[in-house]
Amino acid sequence: MPLDNSFAELPPAFHTRLMPTPLPAPYFVAASARAAALVGLDPAMLAQDDFVATFTGNHVPPRAKPLAAVYSGHQFGVWAGQLGDGRAILLGQLAGTQGPMELQLKGAGKTPYSRMGDGRAVLRSSIREFLCSEAMAALGIPTTRALVVTGSGQGIFRETVESAAVVTRMAPSFVRFGSFEHWSSRDKPEELRILADYVIATFYPELSGAPNPYQALLQEVTRRTAHMIAHWQAVGFMHGVMNTDNMSILGLTLDYGPFGFMEAFDAQHICNHTDQQGRYSYANQPEVGHWNCYALAQALLALIGSVEEAQDALALYQPAFASKIDELLRAKLGLTTAQEDDAQLFDAMFTLMNDSHVDFTQFFRKLGTLQAGDPAAGAPAAGDPAQDSPLRDMFYVREDFNAWAARYRARLRAEASVDAQRKLAMDRVNPKYVLRNYLAQVAIEKAQNKDFSEVARLLAVLEHPFDEQPHNEHYAALPPDWASHLEVSCSS
Repeated sequence: MPLDNSFAELPPAFHTRLMPTPLPAPYFVAASARAAALVGLDPAMLAQDDFVATFTGNHVPPRAKPLAAVYSGHQFGVWAGQLGDGRAILLGQLAGTQGPMELQLKGAGKTPYSRMGDGRAVLRSSIREFLCSEAMAALGIPTTRALVVTGSGQGIFRETVESAAVVTRMAPSFVRFGSFEHWSSRDKPEELRILADYVIATFYPELSGAPNPYQALLQEVTRRTAHMIAHWQAVGFMHGVMNTDNMSILGLTLDYGPFGFMEAFDAQHICNHTDQQGRYSYANQPEVGHWNCYALAQALLALIGSVEEAQDALALYQPAFASKIDELLRAKLGLTTAQEDDAQLFDAMFTLMNDSHVDFTQFFRKLGTLQAGDPAAGAPAAGDPAQDSPLRDMFYVREDFNAWAARYRARLRAEASVDAQRKLAMDRVNPKYVLRNYLAQVAIEKAQNKDFSEVARLLAVLEHPFDEQPHNEHYAALPPDWASHLEVSCSS
């Protein structure tokens, strides 16, 4: 497995070269065939002993230059100072079908940046990150990927003693907003420039010829971040800990910890039990994304050269987010044209959903069954209201839903929307299957008893989120009563 490591070529101040800390008796838990294909690996080989040893950190391949990167950041809006890879070690890059991909072992032992941590990850959190990384990719959302999970019987203490694990995640780069904040906060303009030039040359070469490449970098990262968060909002995904050290310079969903997919819709829902103030609620995510881009702009200001140019770059965020979320919502509602009153239609829909706490995923999937009525087929002008029952019954006040549905029908008929065609299009963008917390919990509990079959089954379902999968219908069910007690926090 020939590895390169372009990040290791940066000066020593950017990272610490070190070896992973081995784990006793490592074993294979799960692998993603789709992620393996990106770097030309046979997924069947990942379960072999030598690969398990490599992806646990017990064996380092020739030419690898393992390292932990330094960065800083704002956590929950407060400057936290130096952070860094406290439990992740970058092995190196593999050539991939879409360019080189870095392989990073999360849970591979202590580093100089571990602070008070043990440098380890537990099986529970590793499975959650593995499943969600691949689920998000299947949903078409920009994300890091997860190649393989390995485990060990070594005990790791969190709230209780749990089994250690390592998840190998992949991305073109793991450089974060906080990587730039680190050098800016230390008034190190040369290191800041080295990092920016590396990122531009390696990942944004088209920006090198811009009149101000550093402003162009901020513009592109701002645009990508706005689009990524619009994708989150459109599927009801909540990151849970949008600190600047968890924001990718490539606009990828990074660092899956206390994440969650919205179930009973509540715009103020907080998926992270640690987030007592609700900074990272679903409703706040778009504005926090903007705030994080502002923090990046401050870090890059010395390179950009003027506040005005930085502000011009940041000004792209709101229109980029608004344009993308409107595009995604129109697709989710099966609309093919943009109209001036779209925002009112969307706002009224979310208000209804919020008032009745309808299940986010099920609502949009069932919305495709609403019939506008096809005049060419002789359908009545108002459609067939009886077909609305699966939708109407999700709402406490049926009359309010009826009023919104009438407005939505009128909008569809103005486009001469054809029911069957629209449903097919809506089913391609409204997933039936998402990684609900209770589904992950079932897989985790079995895995903790050395039964990894449910991890593999759940992954197979989540890789096809838009398909009907009749034999897997139960994976689309509402959460059971016991799931209401599930909580995730920063230790997840």
